[in-house]
Amino acid sequence: MSDVAMAPPRRRGFARFLPLEHTEGEDGAAGRALLVECLRECPLWSSVLVPAVIARAAAALLLPAAVAEGIDAAVTGTGVTSAVLHVGVVLAVLSATDAATELANAYYLASVTADLRNRFIRHVLALGVAGRRRFASGDLLSRLTTDTAKPAGFLLVLLNIAVGLLTLAGCAVALWVIDWTLAVTLLVGIPVAFGIVRLFLSRTAKHFLRYQQIQADIVARFLDALRGARTIRANGTQVRDAARVLRPLGELNTTGRAVWKAQGQIGWQLLLLIPLLQIAVLCVGGFALAAERITAGEFVASAGYVLLAVHGFEAVESIVMVLKAQIGATRVATVLSTPAREPGSPVVPDIGAGRLDLRGVTVREGDRVVLDNVYLRIPAGSNVAAVGRSGSGKSVLAAVAGRLVHPCGGTVTFDGVAFAEVSESALRTSVAYAFEKPALLGRTIHDAIAYGRPGASRAEVERAARIARADHFVRKLPDGYDTPVREARFSGGEVQRLGLARAVLVDARLVILDDATSSLDAATEVQVAHALDRVLAGRTCLLVAHRASTAARADLVAWLDEGRVRGFAPHAQLWSDPAYREVFGG
Repeated sequence: MSDVAMAPPRRRGFARFLPLEHTEGEDGAAGRALLVECLRECPLWSSVLVPAVIARAAAALLLPAAVAEGIDAAVTGTGVTSAVLHVGVVLAVLSATDAATELANAYYLASVTADLRNRFIRHVLALGVAGRRRFASGDLLSRLTTDTAKPAGFLLVLLNIAVGLLTLAGCAVALWVIDWTLAVTLLVGIPVAFGIVRLFLSRTAKHFLRYQQIQADIVARFLDALRGARTIRANGTQVRDAARVLRPLGELNTTGRAVWKAQGQIGWQLLLLIPLLQIAVLCVGGFALAAERITAGEFVASAGYVLLAVHGFEAVESIVMVLKAQIGATRVATVLSTPAREPGSPVVPDIGAGRLDLRGVTVREGDRVVLDNVYLRIPAGSNVAAVGRSGSGKSVLAAVAGRLVHPCGGTVTFDGVAFAEVSESALRTSVAYAFEKPALLGRTIHDAIAYGRPGASRAEVERAARIARADHFVRKLPDGYDTPVREARFSGGEVQRLGLARAVLVDARLVILDDATSSLDAATEVQVAHALDRVLAGRTCLLVAHRASTAARADLVAWLDEGRVRGFAPHAQLWSDPAYREVFGG
């Protein structure tokens, strides 16, 4: 590959000043694009914020001149009233613009952050299982709570930088008008300050990004510990798991100290430079006053302008905030730029009995091939069990069959219609799922069962619960089906039966049961299976099975081995193979 092809894209504007090598590439470009989008958000409050910041800077530049006018008027005894009025007007404008800036910025930040978080949540939910496979829950939580707030502050940071630089220029011009030697003295220190901050950024850019990544890792570990709280308590491993959650603190401490050390270095350098610059300007001004080249009022004004110019150096430090906003935007944009499936046809054509075909389906997780060129035809109305050793790809097959996971290659069709061409909402009316560990979503137990059909009546919900053998224990709850989910306590088997009831209620043409009866005892599983057989008669059903008895009740068995279909036949026919019996521990 040529050197030209390998060269990174040229950066423009502030990007040339910032060390953004760690965010270059597609994600970095997406982050910068997101920052530009944030600048366009909430035009009402940005139209107030921009002029307010500019007016505040203009008033600040006018204040030393107004004070100088007042001093000279007091010395000469003429025009005192007019001079005092000018100072009062400038101070009033300064106070008003300060208040307007704070108010507009607060509303702008809240509006843009809320919009970005809503967009982030919607996109993560649209990614579904694919998003969970790529991003850890703790990492997503960190991006949602921390990173989404940083791009919203980008507008004010840019305004502060621009206004700060203009203020520096304005102070230099004002000092030049008073006496050119004052302006030259000030301008000597500006490149030095920029050089100090540029060195700081080059040393700490990677640390800012790493600090956020470590924080996300700690959150992810903590969420894992919360999910396994019962197991941790049962095994008495609280101390060990606390140590596991907090293990990255050492690196977090080291990274934070590296940033603080660099900040300390820039701090003392700027703190040394600023007083020296002030003293130098005042000394030059004192000589000019003694030589009667400037008046007493102009000397005081020069002191005010150099102080204002020193505050303008804060614009240089604000570039650090640009870097943080860039990092936050890149982390958010990485998720938002992960493609979700485009909406397809609003309906699933009801033209067949429910034949499911997988043709050359391949699924990869990183470098690992989970499903390898799978061809499988599930006849309409049949009950097919997917079996195999742990890691053979059973759950991934179930996820692909209902389009919870999109294959890297191959197609999935239902009655000849490609799932990829059907909208998500239409697909969910034709495909129902029940999982090994179903999440009970909704306010009440009724809502949890009716989650896939929010308009279902109480009678329909109760019928689905009876089929799943859940009605009897739901009625024992304090408020029955109206019991809040957060107040109900269920065993693993009871939760699975509620998940089965939810799948039954959808009344779908294709039902996928992903190990949805694994927590049921053998007797209850048989009862549930008989009830489901009556309800699912004539529907296509794909179920992930670990028990030989479950596989035996299926019409056909898809035997998976290392991501490939090793056998597809009735259970009785496959049972003669010793390798097949070993799948069930036989």
